[in-house]
Amino acid sequence: MKANIIIRLKKNILDPQGKAVHHALSDMQFGDVEEVRIGRFVEMVFNHNNREQAEEETRKICDKLLANPIMEVYDYTIED
Repeated sequence: MKANIIIRLKKNILDPQGKAVHHALSDMQFGDVEEVRIGRFVEMVFNHNNREQAEEETRKICDKLLANPIMEVYDYTIED
């Protein structure tokens, strides 16, 4: 089983990296880009094939280690 996790800043949190990339894109004549937000992608491979266990472990790992619940939100998918 594999978990694909996307961690993003909450909408109300300032994203300086996203602002810098947006500014650079504007300078490069990509003016159609309205907003840029930078996040993280994490891929975890489990050594078992139990989907429910993988989902539970993924949530616990995100809540306890990977994501800061004050500033960030996360989404994940589980693959066989």
